Amino acid sequence: MNVRIGEAAEMLGVSVDTIRRWERDHQLKTVRTAGGQRQVPLAEVTRLLNERRRAQPERSTTAQSARNRFMGVVTHVDRDRVAAVVEIQAGPHRLVSLMTREALDELDLKVGDEAACVVKATNVIVERPAPRGSRE
Repeated sequence: MNVRIGEAAEMLGVSVDTIRRWERDHQLKTVRTAGGQRQVPLAEVTRLLNERRRAQPERSTTAQSARNRFMGVVTHVDRDRVAAVVEIQAGPHRLVSLMTREALDELDLKVGDEAACVVKATNVIVERPAPRGSRE
């Protein structure tokens, strides 16, 4: 899956010019559409998010015992009146969570959002990270 460079810039919290510079400096791979538009593979966005996450101190969410946390990017959201399915690409891992529609609405997740999957036993719990700079 590919995203437009503006979407990639938003996901990474940088400008479109930065995306173009990273491409020029071979720090980011892009592909061209048949019409010549630049797009960024979602795997590249995930790779850069992971690199940036490793370079920064861990952001806290809430206290819990689960230790299998995977930061990633929401790649698909499917909802009906009662249930929802959320897919997250976390590095090479594709994680899928089935949750209530109400839980999805509370999380306000959309394709392209950063999210954490917490895996405990056979359940996948999806959290929203605290805003950058937050100490909570």
